[in-house]
Amino acid sequence: MHPAYSVIFFTTMSGAGYGLLVWLSALGLLGMAPIKTAFGFVGFGLGFALVGLGLMSSTVHLGRPERAWRAFSQWQTSWLSREGVLAVLSFIPSGLLAIGWVFWETFYAPLAWATIALSIATVFSTGMIYQSLPTIRAWHNPLTTPNYTLLGLATGGVIAMLLLRGWNVVDPRPAIASAVVLVAAAALKWYYWRTIDGAERSYKVGAATGLGHLGTIRVLQAPHSMANFVMREMGYSVARKHAEKLRRVALWLGLLVPALLTLLALFASPLIAILLALLAVISMGFGIVTERWLFFAEAEHVVMLYYGTAAA
Repeated sequence: MHPAYSVIFFTTMSGAGYGLLVWLSALGLLGMAPIKTAFGFVGFGLGFALVGLGLMSSTVHLGRPERAWRAFSQWQTSWLSREGVLAVLSFIPSGLLAIGWVFWETFYAPLAWATIALSIATVFSTGMIYQSLPTIRAWHNPLTTPNYTLLGLATGGVIAMLLLRGWNVVDPRPAIASAVVLVAAAALKWYYWRTIDGAERSYKVGAATGLGHLGTIRVLQAPHSMANFVMREMGYSVARKHAEKLRRVALWLGLLVPALLTLLALFASPLIAILLALLAVISMGFGIVTERWLFFAEAEHVVMLYYGTAAA
């Protein structure tokens, strides 16, 4: 499928933003973050900015953005609607938690637990939007949503480590935990790629037409003499050799290099530690955007069977 930059921006930014809110809440619960005005202002401000910018960008690719509010009414059947409802609800406990943290330097554990639960549920719902689509084999996979959720936690953790380095928090446990999550996300992503590469391409022209029992079925004549919207949007593809290179970029820059830099920062001076943490965030940004682009570019929609694709 053709990668929409607005959706790439949305999934990257909102995932990192919700991941950061989870990390701030968890660090507060464990007593590993300074409950200080400046730290709370920067941390929650950055988290809300990432989530807000991501959610706003998600409306850019809509034909009628002014009707986006109608999606909230379908929460009983639509993961897209559930994502919207949960995104709004998550601002309540996280906003109250931020107010207490910033203005009174007070931490409220129940609000932190609610923030963690709703943030993870929102990211989970976003992943389910894609996993619930049986028309796209690579997405209709039980690993899609766990991958998306773990990537959100991993990217939010890298940003959280930068904040801790900036406030010279010397406790090594958050950095070790962040590195573990990054490596786990890398392993799960690698396994996801192996799974979709090895999966049977079960959607075929014969099955679509009901004539597969007669033998090999192929399109006799192209349905269109020139490219149309569906072919441009659903028929986008990336060469396998390029996809393999981009996968390595996504895996190393997005997850493994940040994990290494996060651990190296533990043994560096305060200034060098901040620089290493900043490099980890920059590397993670490039890698995760590459991963998001590949997520869409490698997706094959069954509608392309109508346009001559042998299998999807």
